[in-house]
Amino acid sequence: MAGTDWFRDTFRTEFDKQSAAMGRFNLAIFGKTGVGKSTLINAIFGEEVARTGIGEPVTHSSHLYLDKVGHLGIIDTAGLEIGKDNKQILDELNRAVIAMRRQPLSEQIHVVWFCIRGMDRRFEDTEADFVRRLDDLGLPVIIVMTQVPMRDNHFHPDAVALAEQIMARRLPIAGARPFMTYAKADEFAGQRAYGLKDLLDATFRVAPEGVHGALVAAQEIDQSRKEQEARKHIATAAASAGAAAATPIPFSDAALLVPIQLAMMARIAQLYKIKFERAALMAIASTAAATQVGRAAFTNLLKMVPGAGTVVGGAIGAGVASTFTYAMGQAWTAVCQRMVRGQLGPLGGAIDNERVRQVFLDEFRKRVKFGGKDLRHESGPVSSNRRS
Repeated sequence: MAGTDWFRDTFRTEFDKQSAAMGRFNLAIFGKTGVGKSTLINAIFGEEVARTGIGEPVTHSSHLYLDKVGHLGIIDTAGLEIGKDNKQILDELNRAVIAMRRQPLSEQIHVVWFCIRGMDRRFEDTEADFVRRLDDLGLPVIIVMTQVPMRDNHFHPDAVALAEQIMARRLPIAGARPFMTYAKADEFAGQRAYGLKDLLDATFRVAPEGVHGALVAAQEIDQSRKEQEARKHIATAAASAGAAAATPIPFSDAALLVPIQLAMMARIAQLYKIKFERAALMAIASTAAATQVGRAAFTNLLKMVPGAGTVVGGAIGAGVASTFTYAMGQAWTAVCQRMVRGQLGPLGGAIDNERVRQVFLDEFRKRVKFGGKDLRHESGPVSSNRRS
């Protein structure tokens, strides 16, 4: 029990550190009532986002409110209406932007989505002025056309005409064009969802580099971006493990190696929106398997290498530490991916510890090979049928 408590406490420390380092991506979203902002946000960032409530005012007595959901912040208006209260909204936004720029990057507004209904047929002068004012504040603006019908890969002609109206104004907007979307499929009308990935890619292009990690974690429609970001952190952790030249047995008593590996696992868990309690249970199950294989593998390696434990042995230890950390990162990513797909126990329900161990072990063994000796079959399977 003491070992488990120590592990959870250490993992909690690293989890909180990585959360703070990742920060938050803040999106301001404007548009008239009924334009479909909530549907759009939910489609890209997850169903729980628009259910969080009104949030907190960004400045004192402001009608701009910030909802925080994990690594995502949504800035929206409350009590004011686009098209009717533009001046007040922009005045409050100006004050908010000035105040936020004194804060760290994660507390600032990074991108604005200005949403209009694709079938409205008219883009008003007041809307164009609003977009220009947003640009004057130094905010990257993406115009999103919502609820645009598409048939046979052709947009509705009225929406195309509206997009042409907007482009003719030569507004300072991302991509120099509106982004057409249909956020939620309509099975009755035979209308599929589309345009979300295009909008997300445009958002990445204009968002500051320093919040890309938070945006990767917040969005739920591009799993390849999550995997690419995970690989970056795995490579960094593997290099750090090698440089530490610590004991290569994963999760033994290596004071330098353990925080590196736990930080890597914590960061990847957050990329996949896995909360601490669940991530900790998964990590305990996974690292038990890694420790078993690591001890067997390193013991066999020492037998084959004369002078292990000397300078030569230390060099090999650094290489093994790096390779093992890389393998652990890849295996942990696979576990996280299967968890969010509901393959390791029901979402929100009990975790199948044995399945977590087996998935981790299978992926880990695929990537561990030293001295010409295949270590995938070193040590037997970890047996446990307990669920947590």
